[in-house]
Amino acid sequence: MAKIILPISNGFEEIEAISIIDVCRRANIEVTIAAVEDLTTIGAHNIKIQADCKIEDISSDDFDMIVLPGGLPNAFTLADNEKVQSLLKEFKSKKKKIAAICAAPYALHKADVLNENFTCYPSFENKIKIDGYHENDAVVIDNDVITSRGPATAMIFALEIVNMLCDEETYTSVKDGLLMADY
Repeated sequence: MAKIILPISNGFEEIEAISIIDVCRRANIEVTIAAVEDLTTIGAHNIKIQADCKIEDISSDDFDMIVLPGGLPNAFTLADNEKVQSLLKEFKSKKKKIAAICAAPYALHKADVLNENFTCYPSFENKIKIDGYHENDAVVIDNDVITSRGPATAMIFALEIVNMLCDEETYTSVKDGLLMADY
């Protein structure tokens, strides 16, 4: 069974975090929510999530992928947190998979793990880099790094994570069960 770590802090984007958690768990991917601040974390729209553990308790050896949801100030907190930045660098050096959506590709940029091609929430490319930015793509996959634009693309993004970590049968089953076959 594939395992992902999802770091969150206050101000995370709820649609993105919950979509990732839900879709991945439907594919039997083990998702661990790691709090950067308190175990009870409050999203950008005042929805609370109880994390499974603190980010300090996480080892990159235990996971296949790290996935960062966006939202503010969450994206900036993840970009400034030493443990998150260290984990991102470890995942990259171990050739493990990395994903970020919305404003969170900024945290990948700060860790110097973002590949050439990426997408993000419009305007955040100005904080990252213009070269390699795909403004019209819902999801961009560049080797082991997946990026996506924002809340409306969260389900597509989560399915691409499933596609990357699971077999075709699981991916198709989850996609069809979500009625995403036509998107």
